[in-house]
Amino acid sequence: MSQHQTPATTSERKYQSINFSEKFSLINEQWAPKTIAEMNDYQFKLVRLQGDFIWHDHVDTDETFIVLDGQLRIDFRDGQVLVSQGEMFVVHKGVEHKTFAESEVKLLLIEPRGVLNTGHEGGERTATNDVWI
Repeated sequence: MSQHQTPATTSERKYQSINFSEKFSLINEQWAPKTIAEMNDYQFKLVRLQGDFIWHDHVDTDETFIVLDGQLRIDFRDGQVLVSQGEMFVVHKGVEHKTFAESEVKLLLIEPRGVLNTGHEGGERTATNDVWI
């Protein structure tokens, strides 16, 4: 699905679970979150990542990281946290952070629609929003 489409009526809805493995098979690039679902104004995004990201923050929102495979390190100016497979961590709004993964990590992000992955920092790592798979 290239963009999100909401069914007009209940009779048009399709009831189908979302399979993370199937969705990850559609993602080849890293650091480019893909939206798989939406709840109210929040989006659920899958992303593959490896290596070092950039320092950034999100002034107006928290950001939830759920590790589905691998181990993610989230660095802060005053410390760090390791988030392993089956674990989650919430980075609160306004807290500067940087993610790092020595080996590839498969991650589920939960954040409001429209949030840029690089916050207000911009740059080449800024992913296009609202790319649905």
